[in-house]
Amino acid sequence: MPEPHIRTPMTPPIPRATAPTGTPLLQVRGLESSYGRIQALKGLDLEIHPGETVALVGANGAGKTTFLRTLSGVQPMGRGQIHWNGQDISRLRSDQRMRQGICQSPEGRQVFGPLSIEDNLRLGAYTRPRQEVPGALDQVYALFPILQEKRRLPAGTLSGGQQQMLAIGRALMGRPRLLLLDEPSMGLAPLLVQEVFNVVRTLKAQGMTIVLAEQNAFAALALADRGYVLETGEITLTGSGQDLIHNPQVRAAYLGM
Repeated sequence: MPEPHIRTPMTPPIPRATAPTGTPLLQVRGLESSYGRIQALKGLDLEIHPGETVALVGANGAGKTTFLRTLSGVQPMGRGQIHWNGQDISRLRSDQRMRQGICQSPEGRQVFGPLSIEDNLRLGAYTRPRQEVPGALDQVYALFPILQEKRRLPAGTLSGGQQQMLAIGRALMGRPRLLLLDEPSMGLAPLLVQEVFNVVRTLKAQGMTIVLAEQNAFAALALADRGYVLETGEITLTGSGQDLIHNPQVRAAYLGM
């Protein structure tokens, strides 16, 4: 029997989404980004409302990771605008965006292997007042007890699934108002994939605003309020998670149905 890694409370089924109303927390218009001469994002328009879980689905190379990296300020943008809470943050540095609550768990985990697990988590809280860090650690350890158990070990000794927990925990240490999760189930065994999505479900139930970029389209859309389908840097479909799951194009291209 595998040991449990995550403590997640029971949450009610996620209802079918209704069309969002009110002022968006994040609004993106005409977003473009390139790698040299290769244009990776081709004029994306989307918005995210407070408390929503929004899924980005698409094949490898569709632009999901580039979009999240551009939102967090790691990847330079070409044209377009990013409005956060009504303010234009298009030219803000990545650390300034993090201070405003845009926190990312990157593709491939990217933990600091030689550092201890707790030091990795503390790095995620570098924008927070020092007195808040112990309480933030307690919250992460409550969600991921295995990290507390191993907190003094080098992060490089963790399994792939545990490193993913650490990457999410590190992002949570930044006190996110918008949590960007980039391929959190990549390379994980099915049991661990379910555990990771249980964590996302728990965070959603707590009211956190989440953008989830995933190749596991069915799991992401089943959890999401709304979704966007990306193909070669463009949004080709959008709708509620359930609408996209039942869309014939999505079922054929991404769900194997």
